[in-house]
Amino acid sequence: MNIADISKQRYTTKHYDKTRTIPSEQLAQLFEVIRNSPSSVNSQPWHFFVVDNDTAREKIMPAILELNHPRVADASHTLIFCAKKPLDEKHLQQVLAQEEKDGRFGEGEVKEMMDKGRHFFVNKNSSTPQSQLEWESKQLYIVLGQLLFAATAVGIDSTAIEGFDDQKMDEILGLPQQGLKSVLVVCLGYRAAHDSNASRPKSRLSEQEIFTHL
Repeated sequence: MNIADISKQRYTTKHYDKTRTIPSEQLAQLFEVIRNSPSSVNSQPWHFFVVDNDTAREKIMPAILELNHPRVADASHTLIFCAKKPLDEKHLQQVLAQEEKDGRFGEGEVKEMMDKGRHFFVNKNSSTPQSQLEWESKQLYIVLGQLLFAATAVGIDSTAIEGFDDQKMDEILGLPQQGLKSVLVVCLGYRAAHDSNASRPKSRLSEQEIFTHL
């Protein structure tokens, strides 16, 4: 597998084939990629809503900007990336308990050190509710990168969408009551035959322009 070739194949899909659905086995793989995505101090400050039927699509459509309606309407699956709001002590203790269950600590004071270290970085980036949300959003964009690459690797097309009304999405899904905030929307599926973006050449700045070797 040539990872550079995978990166060249991936593009932003504009039109999806509504007749095609992602097989459950591949979807499970993508969900596992999301679960395994890295986050600062393993904070995992996220939750994901899965839209995979017409009723759910219609429910969230009022929050999607009109130009993106075709993507959400025809994609096999749409994911709504959400951040914890706030990133509270209950969540941090849940992460710590899971780490202990998974055998990350062993002997000694590792558990206490991990807990203190995580709290230090969470507090460092939580001077205001907005700064905490911005820090959490960065972790969600790490997940996005992992997901887009993994999807391409198994032949699934994707579209990352910032063109949505986050406040309306929060209201539709009742996110404030769940301690969550929508950050990003991602469509997954298979390109339509008439998707002109598929045939456009990729355009990127040259290696010489973006790398400086010290």
